[in-house]
Amino acid sequence: MDKVHCYHCGDDCGKNPVVYDGKNFCCNGCKTVYEIFSSNDLSHYYDLQSSAGATPNVVISKYDFLDDPEIIDKLLEFNEDNLQIVNLYIPHIHCSSCIWILENLNKLNPAISSSQVDFPKKTVRIVFNPETIGLKDLVVLLARIGYEPYISLEDFGKGKKKVDRGLIYKLGVAGFAFGNVMFLSFPEYFEVQEFWLDQYKILFRWLMFAFSLPVVFYAGQDYLISAFKGLRSKILNIDVPIALGILVLFLRSTAEIIFDWGSGFFDSLTGLIFFLLLGKFFQQKTYSFLSFERDYKSYFPIAVTKIGQNNKEETVQVYDIKKGDRLLIRNEELIPVDGILINGRAQIDYSFVTGESEPVFKESGDKIYAGGKQLDGAIEMDVLKSVSQSYLTQLWSSTVFSEDKESKFQTLTDSIGKRFTWAVLTIAFVTTAFWLFYDSSKAMNVFTAVLIIACPCAIALAAPFTLGNMLRIFGRKKFYLKNTQTIEQLAQIDTAIFDKTGTITTTQKSSATYEGMQLTLAEESLLKNTLRASNHPLSRTLYDMLAEHNIVPLDDYQEHLGKGIEGQKDEGHIKVGSADFVGNATDQDIETTSVHISTNNTYKGRFVFHNHYRDGVSEVFKAMGEHLHLAILSGDNEGEKVRLEKILPPLTPMYFNQKPKDKLNFIKSLQEQGKKVMMVGDGLNDAGALAQSNVGIAISENVNVFSPACDGILDASKFKELNQYIIASKKAMKIIKLSFLLSLVYNVVGLYFAVTGQLEPVIAAILMPLSSISVVGFTTLATNFLGKKVN
Repeated sequence: MDKVHCYHCGDDCGKNPVVYDGKNFCCNGCKTVYEIFSSNDLSHYYDLQSSAGATPNVVISKYDFLDDPEIIDKLLEFNEDNLQIVNLYIPHIHCSSCIWILENLNKLNPAISSSQVDFPKKTVRIVFNPETIGLKDLVVLLARIGYEPYISLEDFGKGKKKVDRGLIYKLGVAGFAFGNVMFLSFPEYFEVQEFWLDQYKILFRWLMFAFSLPVVFYAGQDYLISAFKGLRSKILNIDVPIALGILVLFLRSTAEIIFDWGSGFFDSLTGLIFFLLLGKFFQQKTYSFLSFERDYKSYFPIAVTKIGQNNKEETVQVYDIKKGDRLLIRNEELIPVDGILINGRAQIDYSFVTGESEPVFKESGDKIYAGGKQLDGAIEMDVLKSVSQSYLTQLWSSTVFSEDKESKFQTLTDSIGKRFTWAVLTIAFVTTAFWLFYDSSKAMNVFTAVLIIACPCAIALAAPFTLGNMLRIFGRKKFYLKNTQTIEQLAQIDTAIFDKTGTITTTQKSSATYEGMQLTLAEESLLKNTLRASNHPLSRTLYDMLAEHNIVPLDDYQEHLGKGIEGQKDEGHIKVGSADFVGNATDQDIETTSVHISTNNTYKGRFVFHNHYRDGVSEVFKAMGEHLHLAILSGDNEGEKVRLEKILPPLTPMYFNQKPKDKLNFIKSLQEQGKKVMMVGDGLNDAGALAQSNVGIAISENVNVFSPACDGILDASKFKELNQYIIASKKAMKIIKLSFLLSLVYNVVGLYFAVTGQLEPVIAAILMPLSSISVVGFTTLATNFLGKKVN
């Protein structure tokens, strides 16, 4: 290739240049290169791994198609003036080092806001500023650091991905070489004294060496590369001891045939890699068969209001939405699909998608994206494409707005994995040193057997498979949790706080009577259209009870959390909410739940609601009260206090007239006392309290069930099973501990045979994946058995 000018030393060199900052280069002979690679600062880390020997122009020209705006629009998830989001499939993701590098892309280029890896799917979701770095430049950046995306527009629209058969090919190469090396080793095994065998012994040994080359440098390259990347990123991953064992076996065997010391360990080496790959193949099949991620997302219960023929409104599940449907998005509701704005004023908060809280204003005819939250009344939209459940759940789990609720056991797993690797390396070197003095012929076998048999894979799998399978089981039981960490948090709670309206009461059976001055037809129409934009449980109940009126767009709409709503059309202005909010300070009735109405600053009257409590409320509180502290936090008045005292356990604390901020501060004060708090609410006025709590559970009946402020969504029909879910979470944590114990026993027994020289590396390679599969099998069977006990 052409010579390039070194950015650091000024010399010209044409051999293995290293990209420094996307346009400048550094030659391999420059001392600074070694400083770059030895540092943990990724701002100086580029490597032409995927395009070695090619000039940057060749690499860039490969992606010229990404300059086409139509292609870019098809690839992007989100596209605004200064912010774009793309989800790219990266086939080369395979270890923790890959995750670390890809999730620190912002250190490579400040125009990248954030990047998040989905390891099972091998995808990375990147948020970036297109004014500074285009999609083409972003893809080139990924290619140059060794993570070239697979982009196929034909497959992109169908949701298909290129099938990676690399593991099967490597398994075939390793198996072929292993079989041939075993045959060539038979004379050595049985010490056959035949002239022609002795005559060609050296040839046989070099043939074994030749067969081992593709096994080590092709079939086993993933272990070597993973270990190298881990060490370069200062991460001691689980592939380090395996790669070390492979290299020691290969170098020692090569030295033996060169200096005619013996036949080496090529049989063990090729067998080791073959069985490691075979174990990985079975592990992948096992993980795919037991995949829980797709299952619980497919049950995700979010619903939305669809406008049908004759403007009839009906509630439908989001995965039933089709292109061309017309949807009603109310105030504070999340937009579930991409579409075109038809009616209404759109003021959209895209912070769930982008992390930016600045609202975006849209007019009729503009495109609006899934994941945005409408902030100013109701809007109507035409659907451009059907919903993606995984996309909505990705928003729900986004770290942009969620607090760090890191799992104790997850942290424990990571800690054990790192310490275990150090311990294994220490044991391997100490025992090898011992055998070198005691019986050097066993030293290499002992060293490699220890490194392989004690792989901490099984320990690392215990928590994710236990909690992941419970996540799937809970989903089938209509209890939808954001992530696996929520299960552990649920197992640790000692205090449960409940909202009243829409939580322990049901809006499906509520009734209301009107007391006051008769409303005119114009006032009824304005009331109906104002309620149409609101998501509060009482607003939804009252909206369904009122007579049909023509749907008209409001000139103005505002919602005041904890107080009420107001709307305006032409000269008419209406307020709906608490007595104080509408201007009726004389109403001091604390015995009923009421919604007051005033039009044009004139008080009209109120709707009095008669609450119906959910089936099984008394039993749920009685069961939970045996092991948890309980309390009621309600924004309503004390009218239901006497009735609640009959339903709830004696002396249950009840707090009324609580504003959203009061609920949040109450939970915060409990947490300051060391309490682990679960908040159960309706996801609207309780959003702050749900977010502040250790575990926030939103009760769902039909609409508005997608609430990123919460950690879990419970179908209202399963409310009476809430205590069972908490108990099941506690038992799931016991399963993790038993899995740790099982893995520990396996490793202790295996290490005993390995350090005493009674275990060959090939046998260790067979047992290692079996340990992982045994842990996965145990956790899956145990959690499935546990799930059968949950209704």
